[in-house]
Amino acid sequence: MNFRRIEEAPDGKVALVRVDFNVPMSDGKVSDDTRLRAALATIHALQQKHCKIVLLAHFDRPKGKRVPEMSLKPVVEPLAKLLGSPVAFVDDCVGEAAKAAISALPAGAVALLENTRFHEGEETNDPGLAQQMAALGDFYVNDAFSAAHRAHASTEAIAHLLPAYAGKQMERELDALDAALGHPKRPVLGIVGGAKVSTKLDLLRHLISKLDKLAIGGGMANTFLYAQGAKIGASLAEKDMADTAREIIAAAKGKCEVLLPVDVVVARELKPHAQARICKLDEVADDERILDVGEKTIQRLREAMKHAHTLVWNGPLGVFETPPFDQGTVLAAQDAAALAKAGKLVAVAGGGDTVAALNLAGVAGDFTFVSTAGGAFLEWMEGKPLPGVEALKR
Repeated sequence: MNFRRIEEAPDGKVALVRVDFNVPMSDGKVSDDTRLRAALATIHALQQKHCKIVLLAHFDRPKGKRVPEMSLKPVVEPLAKLLGSPVAFVDDCVGEAAKAAISALPAGAVALLENTRFHEGEETNDPGLAQQMAALGDFYVNDAFSAAHRAHASTEAIAHLLPAYAGKQMERELDALDAALGHPKRPVLGIVGGAKVSTKLDLLRHLISKLDKLAIGGGMANTFLYAQGAKIGASLAEKDMADTAREIIAAAKGKCEVLLPVDVVVARELKPHAQARICKLDEVADDERILDVGEKTIQRLREAMKHAHTLVWNGPLGVFETPPFDQGTVLAAQDAAALAKAGKLVAVAGGGDTVAALNLAGVAGDFTFVSTAGGAFLEWMEGKPLPGVEALKR
């Protein structure tokens, strides 16, 4: 990926840094500081350059109005605690008061500006608002990959007004995704799960041109199985997408081997520790639901992983939130993690359910890279250009 990195940025200047501080809150306090921690590497790198660090971020959806409950002020204390130094808070992200506050900062100090979405022009990518933001700094750093699929004033327009660089978290994300789909070591295996084919059509169509093998699981596998004439009983499936599923299988021929479940875990009801059994595809009863992949399917997936050099994973293989239907996802995740830890597999995963499933399996830390970017990760996997990333390219 040919983008500008922080090491190339000037020393001793004012850095405007777009971060993702859209953090979970409970009773007005930050309940999960993962996204704050993700920004620390960039802040520290800029402090080593003796820069003033001015943070731009959005929170929630105030729709261009000042909504007190959506202020970023509650982020200040936990961020300062993580940094071990004070963080100044500025009540706006543009204007003279912001300029004065930044001017008063010593080198290496950090200021957090108020919610960019308090301005209507943020989400419309207004050039006037971007110019007002740009007037506050000497160069721009985007460290919010999770917001890079949106062309907003603080993610896209501003990057054309100042010298623009990728932050350390953005850099990690882009390098990992380039290793997974841009210039991967082959063979490349993809695992795509989740409930619906309809929400992942662009993804599936793009991946069959990029992968050597594609394993399909979750509820969407039921649609493919139904399209192939398999008995799926009372399983969740989009029967109206059968023609589309067959088109994807046909388009993959000669390019990418599609792996569908060969055996499944079924039950008559979806509840924790429900009575379940493993059966072949032609043994699913009319009142049974397919809720996970079976042992033979997992074994075949394990074999595919052993022969792959790169794995890209989005979506669980079964209803992982409800045991015993978590086994397929957990066992496959543990295998992938072990191969990645041993240096035999570049394993990149992303998407909300995927991250939750890997955490459940206790292996997220052993994957080569786990993206928490959600929509941006999915759009990247679909082959779509991300405005916030395109603006960082040389």
